[in-house]
Amino acid sequence: MDMTLYLVRLGEISLKGLNRDFFERKLKDNIKYKLRPYRNRFTKQKGRLFIEVDRDAPEDLVRRAISTSFGVVGFSQAIQCAKDMDAISEAAARLTSRPSFLSGTRTFKVETVRADKSFPLKSYDISGQLGHEILTAHEQLRVDVHQPDRILHVEIRDHAYLYASPESGPGGLPVGTAGRGMLMLSGGIDSPVAAYRMAKRGLRQEAVYFHAYPYTSDEAKEKVLALAKILSPYCSGITVHVVPFTDVQLHIKTHSMEEENTLLMRACMMKIANELARRRDCLAIVTGESLSQVASQTLESLAFTNSMSDLPVFRPLIGMDKQEIVQTSRMIGTYETSILPYEDCCTIFSPKHPLVRPDMQKLTESYARMHIEPLLSQAIEDSEMHAL
Repeated sequence: MDMTLYLVRLGEISLKGLNRDFFERKLKDNIKYKLRPYRNRFTKQKGRLFIEVDRDAPEDLVRRAISTSFGVVGFSQAIQCAKDMDAISEAAARLTSRPSFLSGTRTFKVETVRADKSFPLKSYDISGQLGHEILTAHEQLRVDVHQPDRILHVEIRDHAYLYASPESGPGGLPVGTAGRGMLMLSGGIDSPVAAYRMAKRGLRQEAVYFHAYPYTSDEAKEKVLALAKILSPYCSGITVHVVPFTDVQLHIKTHSMEEENTLLMRACMMKIANELARRRDCLAIVTGESLSQVASQTLESLAFTNSMSDLPVFRPLIGMDKQEIVQTSRMIGTYETSILPYEDCCTIFSPKHPLVRPDMQKLTESYARMHIEPLLSQAIEDSEMHAL
């Protein structure tokens, strides 16, 4: 088989004990899913995953598959050779002669990890010999052991593996190692970042989006599905439940005081998310709320919406400010889609003066007086699913 080898460095997974195989297997499955339909083969050693991929697979596709997989802290194309210095020197000469290594490179260093202690040369001696050979072949280069432009890594294991300055991975734990959650996904900046942060802790997620047509346009729904598609590689696939929410919101508007509308709407959303989560075997709900960012996210408001769910509610952005959230959204590629000018149902039905410090008992009584449960059940039954 004509294959390209990638060496993947693992982080937190390597610290696991007897269940480390479970985490490594999940990471392998997540990357393998993204590499379909190209041939691939995985082998593992402590702290490393070696992936051989069909040489016909586009490099960008492979890089994207690995770089969006939580559990990876770094990766690079690698060369595998026999464990003798002649073969290692030849491989080092090939790798360091590539334009990708030489372009923009003035200084370098060689770092060797001698995992196989039976190899006759020590790490320092291997690095020294290879460094001398590279300097001889490329007189324009200089050694800088502190801040080199490029690093040639050598690992002596079952074979010798050589690779240049690796790309960073996202870290975290493989998606699927921490159970399943239901994400409340809007078209804003926050909830996609919440999804990313929970995926990084290994949570597999489905999403629920509340669509109030015709008060919100089909473009608003397509925007949310576009956000889910951007998130999909990080989440190892995501299913979005689009819930028709117009009748619920009109009922709230008709049967409650205006200043209570937003919180009662959030309560109904939480009720629906909780029921969908139960039906889909999810054990938690995820939201993009940040403490005191808006009126519905004060401590009193969050306590009220929490009371509508018998599942744990995860708020990974709770202590983040808007600038931090925006920074993450730019990094994961959701920001430009999130700011497209299509308003969601929360914006359309927001009162001018919402409650900021609601009274739990009074608001609970207001919810009960609406007798809205049949509408919530109907909204769930009429929802549509999109697998992305």
